[in-house]
Amino acid sequence: MAGEASKAIDKTILWGGGRSPFSVSYGKMMMWFFLVSDALTFSGLLVAYGYARHAYTGAWPIGEETFQSLPFLSGSYPLIYVAIMTFILIISSVTMVMSVEAGHRNDERGVIKWLGLTIIGGLFFLGSQAWEWSHFIHGTPGYIITADDSKMWLTEEIKKGQTAADVAGFGLIANRGEENEVEYTGQKAVDMYNARVHHVWGANVIENEYGPPQYGGFFFFITGFHGFHVFTGLLVNITVFVNIFKGTYRRRGHYEMVEKAGLYWHFIDLVWVFVFTFFYLV
Repeated sequence: MAGEASKAIDKTILWGGGRSPFSVSYGKMMMWFFLVSDALTFSGLLVAYGYARHAYTGAWPIGEETFQSLPFLSGSYPLIYVAIMTFILIISSVTMVMSVEAGHRNDERGVIKWLGLTIIGGLFFLGSQAWEWSHFIHGTPGYIITADDSKMWLTEEIKKGQTAADVAGFGLIANRGEENEVEYTGQKAVDMYNARVHHVWGANVIENEYGPPQYGGFFFFITGFHGFHVFTGLLVNITVFVNIFKGTYRRRGHYEMVEKAGLYWHFIDLVWVFVFTFFYLV
């Protein structure tokens, strides 16, 4: 009201410290600081990947043709398996929300149930990522590069160590899946096999059958970096899970540690959405 003297905040309250300016605990504030810095790291990696793809003038690998690792049905349903593992990771974020909500109500049994499901989902995702890596590294048996840098495929699967004599019986296919596909057999296939530069089996950080070398490097580093975060998140969740059974948070009277672990887990899920989009969809 006009004329009324303004009420000044006591200096001991204003400058005395001991109060969070954002009404959050020190632990949650530090977790947010860490997540912001980690988000900048992932952003830099994805921007670098995007720039490398934009600057490359040749053909860039296509997700549907590269990732066909559905167990026991490889090559039949492209991107289905990575879609399943992505869905499981998103569901694990939902179960983490339920675990945090149960913690707010001091419902220990609810925290245990939902956090346990979160851990199971994380283990499935991490195992699936290892499967994806194995398939990516193993590659497509029978793929070679010839002396003129053209791509050839063997008509049947051929194993490492087989010789040109084996090729005469297998045959080679050029332009596989295209209208001008042609098959070479007999001596012609042997001659073309002998003229090869080298076999390309799967992928590593130096070369890969899917495209330019930098593609494999970015894939291993970015998905591996994210996988390391998932592994770390699982360790945190398992530690919290064990502490719940030991009654640590019951004695404290709150389950804030579950909420802090949840912040990290949600961040992992969010980052994967961008990694999934960059490598598998575009």
